[in-house]
Amino acid sequence: MTGGISPTEGNADPNPTTRIRLITLRQVMNPHPAVFISWPFPLHSSSIHHRCTELPCSILLWSTRVSPNFPLLSMAPLGDGVAPAAAAAPGLVVSFGEMLIDFVPDVAGVSLAESGGFVKAPGGAPANVACAISKLGGSSAFVGKFGDDEFGHMLVDILKKNGVNADGCLFDQHARTALAFVTLKSNGEREFMFYRNPSADMLLTEAELNLDLIRRARVFHYGSISLITEPCRSAHMAAMRVAKAGGILCSYDPNVRLPLWPSEQAARDGIMSIWKEADFIKVSDDEVAFLTQGDANDEKNVLSLWFEGLKLLIVTDGEKGCRYFTKDFKGSVPGYAVKTIDTTGAGDAFVGSLLLNVSKDDSIFHNEAKLREVLQFSNACGAICTTQKGAIPALPTTAAALELISKGSN
Repeated sequence: MTGGISPTEGNADPNPTTRIRLITLRQVMNPHPAVFISWPFPLHSSSIHHRCTELPCSILLWSTRVSPNFPLLSMAPLGDGVAPAAAAAPGLVVSFGEMLIDFVPDVAGVSLAESGGFVKAPGGAPANVACAISKLGGSSAFVGKFGDDEFGHMLVDILKKNGVNADGCLFDQHARTALAFVTLKSNGEREFMFYRNPSADMLLTEAELNLDLIRRARVFHYGSISLITEPCRSAHMAAMRVAKAGGILCSYDPNVRLPLWPSEQAARDGIMSIWKEADFIKVSDDEVAFLTQGDANDEKNVLSLWFEGLKLLIVTDGEKGCRYFTKDFKGSVPGYAVKTIDTTGAGDAFVGSLLLNVSKDDSIFHNEAKLREVLQFSNACGAICTTQKGAIPALPTTAAALELISKGSN
């Protein structure tokens, strides 16, 4: 039996009868009250292994107490029958970086100057990922800095309302929350104009990091915008060092935003400066073309981004789906045709779904069938996110993604 057992410490109990919490995989994705039963035999590793094989394979186990004769597992106490939130949730994903206000034109296909109005929407790739995870039933937290202004407090409130842990959020009294005006082309693609000179997210310092929150993560996720200027770059590097020292999986989605970098070459150099620190990386086809200065459809160019120690490289190809590369296998998973209105946040919905699944079971790095199933779900999440304006408001639920999958891919 693989995965699903809370790695927190439990108290030794000489009583051979131990209560077990049974949770189906369906409940992990969409939690409901769990079932508790008594386990009427000593929890020796041999006996529990024998009896576990008699249970349906979709059952995960949490124990209220741990027998000293059961050395293989360590589990969190469930008290008087109610599981603590940390035990019930999948592994924590901590997302680091920027959150801002996107102003999106109310009509697609016009310039910023021609637009008659804008729809205000929360945005910022790392924050979008955190909200995507939470909306799908996972456990997420955000680390970043906001202006001590109405927009900043509004954004943190949105994180909290979306179920994201905001213990890593800070406010700066001397800088404003970042803003971005987004031009929507007729096909839903975007161009950005940023107002952040400097914005509060750029001023996060190493001393302000909530390192305890980062150390509790199963996955630490970040982009490249936080690498552009100091002191945020140093804070980013420090957070990443703490994560790697703690054996936490590092996830990197560069999210190239050229208007924020001094030059194209500065962007390439900055993005690649931490490339080999990641355990898995997601890039778009456009980002492959930019980073390699070659054809993203040429596999040689994609593989030039591979390095020894990388567990998974994902290339997203828009509505065509995605490609995946590991040391043992590679392939592609088709996407879904939908009526695209705004592609903002589509990649973040994809990444959030992927990280949710990695945080629960990282065997997908080695099991191609599992990985393909996860990527099919992630493709559906990304597609649904393009069907309305804004990123966080458009993030899908599990039910919506499963409904789209049932209709079939491209």
